[in-house]
Amino acid sequence: MSFQATGITLHQESRLLEIGFNDGQTFSFPYEYLRVYSPSADVTGHFPGEEVLQVGKQDVRIKDVAPAGSYALQITFDDGHDSGIYSWEYLHGLGSRQSELWQDYLARMAAANASRETKR
Repeated sequence: MSFQATGITLHQESRLLEIGFNDGQTFSFPYEYLRVYSPSADVTGHFPGEEVLQVGKQDVRIKDVAPAGSYALQITFDDGHDSGIYSWEYLHGLGSRQSELWQDYLARMAAANASRETKR
């Protein structure tokens, strides 16, 4: 199945991006989760093993969400990050695996003795 968004809502106060999909599922993505799992090369690296652990993103906000053609979203975060193109398939996968991926992120943070807190 090819996934398409059927609805997109930004909830600025709770810092959640809600996306409904054409398979009937709706996912609520915390802004921090979207930021630390950005598909950009700044986060994923150019090759396996080059991933960059994103720290201090707990309070990140989304400044803008724009369509990238009919297949994706480009999200601009208030920390200046804006290079990730989030395809509908990628977002659906993030939603379907949210619990597993979030636990993996927290484990990697703990192993690196890193903090989710934003340094001010």
